Amino acid sequence: MSAPAAPLRPAAPAPGDAPVTLPLAGLHASLADPLLDAMTFLNEVTTRYPQAVSFAPGRPYEGFFEPEDVAVYLDAYLDHLAASGLDRDAVRTTLFQYGPTKGVVNDLVARTLANDENLAVAPEALVLTVGAQEGMLLALRALCAGPEDVLLVSSPCYVGVTGAARILDLATVPVPEGPDGGPDPAAVRAAAREVRATGRRPRALYVVPDFANPSGTSMPVPARTRLLATAAEEDLLVIEDNPYGFFSRDGVERPTLKALDRHRRVVYLGSFAKTCFPGARLGFVVADQEVTGPGGRRSLLADELAKLKSMTTVNTPALSQAVIGGMLLTHDCRLRAANAPATAHYAAGMGVLLAELERRFPAAGRERLGLSWNVPEGGFFAVLQVAFAADDAAMERCARDFGVLWTPMAPFYPAGGGERRLRLSISSLTPERIAAGVARLADFVHAETARAAAG
Repeated sequence: MSAPAAPLRPAAPAPGDAPVTLPLAGLHASLADPLLDAMTFLNEVTTRYPQAVSFAPGRPYEGFFEPEDVAVYLDAYLDHLAASGLDRDAVRTTLFQYGPTKGVVNDLVARTLANDENLAVAPEALVLTVGAQEGMLLALRALCAGPEDVLLVSSPCYVGVTGAARILDLATVPVPEGPDGGPDPAAVRAAAREVRATGRRPRALYVVPDFANPSGTSMPVPARTRLLATAAEEDLLVIEDNPYGFFSRDGVERPTLKALDRHRRVVYLGSFAKTCFPGARLGFVVADQEVTGPGGRRSLLADELAKLKSMTTVNTPALSQAVIGGMLLTHDCRLRAANAPATAHYAAGMGVLLAELERRFPAAGRERLGLSWNVPEGGFFAVLQVAFAADDAAMERCARDFGVLWTPMAPFYPAGGGERRLRLSISSLTPERIAAGVARLADFVHAETARAAAG
């Protein structure tokens, strides 16, 4: 019987050798950007205070997920493939092999968009992505050709898109939200012209029209029409991100910008993270713009995005697509109806949050506290204006001493601002936890306001 092999050990360094060190200054500049540290810090604080009521994450409520459903949806998709005439070998290839870069379940997604959003989308105009975040990266990389191209973003703005732009060395210019919510069309026009006056090209505007992260605001329909008209006047493309559109508190179904778009000016980003489940990491891009090339070559922007995707993630996992495809089939490709219980849950949660804020902070005392908040029409997020610096240090004091977490708003302002604002998310909490969290938050706000006043 042979002796057991000796464990492998790294070779001892030769005299004078030292492990390689990489100065941060020698890596991409985005890695030194505080923006990329913001979410990491939040995750670390959440881990350190697991018992705190957390208004920080924008993830869906887990009570709607059952592990057994994954197998049910996968079986539904397998039955669909068999009914489509695929034999066992073809099904095996579909599930286990690298698939088409643009996706496998494009036809089902197109049917769902027609049913839920009144969007007539050809399956070939879709690219299935690894979450909407990949869709952002692909769209920004394809649309912005050189250093003179500038992305306009609403302010405050989702850090995922400003972070993606930073990684791509793409300049961003913030556009303030208007009084009714969303980027003000007049401010968009002014920003585009200011950019053009510097010799650069305002290429696109990124916007979340429905219940935006982080502000919770939603654009009225007339403002959406004006925004599209402004984009046409200024030759801007619009990148519309729509993770929260189903979750209205008033039952009103607002048309997406893409549904109002008559000239294919809107590139539409969608995700199944909030409407199905985030662990599948499945998003999509509607990119139906025609692209012309040398010799009369014509393609869709979706085809060009697929080229970029083939050099990054290669293709989106077929297994994730199969599970989400089965979910779409199970619900007759009508996710709005399937999400009715979730919509009611989030609406109730937002109602509890707003009612508890009113109860814990009576109107007579708010001016003294320098306190106010918005009243979102739906979605996951509300924003609290306070009289003290709502920064990382304050958030950690709140978690440690009062057992409640929230998100500082300053990282959402590309040009600075938001230092005395904090975001509250109700999406992952029950009404009882929301009420308990607001009670703790009220104690913190009183204590922190007194602390700030004392100097």
